[in-house]
Order: sequence, then structure tokens, then C-alpha cells
Amino acid sequence: MSSREPLSAPLDATDARLLLELVANPRATGVELAARLGLSRNTVQARLARWEAAGVLASFERRVDPRALGYPLAAFVAVVVDQHRLDSVVAELAEIPEVTEVCGVSGPTDLSVRVVATDAEDLYRLTGRILKVPGVERTEMALIMQQLVGPRVAPLLDRLTTGATRPSPEPDRS
Repeated sequence: MSSREPLSAPLDATDARLLLELVANPRATGVELAARLGLSRNTVQARLARWEAAGVLASFERRVDPRALGYPLAAFVAVVVDQHRLDSVVAELAEIPEVTEVCGVSGPTDLSVRVVATDAEDLYRLTGRILKVPGVERTEMALIMQQLVGPRVAPLLDRLTTGATRPSPEPDRS
């Protein structure tokens, strides 16, 4: 884990507008962003630097589609772990190149592991490798058939630009 400086304050509407512009134009320069949003270049640069230090902006690596690298299959592997070995299990999973994400979850399993594979045989090999990790007790796999909604934050940023901080309550239908 890298040490990140915490944000001194939550993001505001100007931050959200700037982030939305970056979502729409990820290669825009600080000068271009400032001109499009009517902000000073120094304001844009200071905010970008603050976000970089705090880890607000994800790495470029997250934008690379594994399918372009020859991994057309993706799956979620639910993993039950001996809790005394959780840290070593996570460390060993991180060493498997086809493991693209590991999340600790609540419920009947302990980890949700996103993996990618070249084909069904490769996926079978990969799940076998995960099962061989000391401390892994059992797994269940779900093949990702189609990503219907990808990772996104634009709707949350839109909400922040309008000043709404929480979702509206559901209407009473009684």
C-alpha cells in the first residue's frame, strides 16, 4: 500500500465540474481545463496535485481493457479463507497476473476476486491455482457474461455539481 495524504476537505461542486471535464476529456491539459471551465490555471493545477497526492484519481492502468491483451473471459471468484491467513492469501493472489482485483466482502464468502482468462481451459487452470493458495478453503466462480454498467462516477459528480449530496427519498406509493 502506498501512503496517501488524506483530502483536507470533501470534494466541492468545482471539483466535480473539473472531474466531469476530465471524464469527458481525459487527455486535456491543465490550461485546456481551465479555459473550458472558466477557472485559473493555478486553481486547476492545485486541485489536480491535491487529488494526485490523495489518490483520488485512479491509475491509467484501470483504463486498459484485458480483452485487448488477449483475455476475453472474465469471472468473479468468491473465496472462503482461513481468517488467520487472510493477509498471506491476499498477498499471494496479488502475485497472480490474471487476478485484476481482490475485494474483501461481507456474507458467506470472504473475498471477491476478479480474474481474466484466455479461454475456458485457462480459467480452469486459474481457479485451480487459486484453490492451491494456502489458506483458501473453497471457491465459487461466476463467469461474467456481459458488463452491463461499467465502473463509473459521473452520476455522482453530476449530483455534486447541483449541490445535492444525498439521493432523493423514494416517493411514498401507499
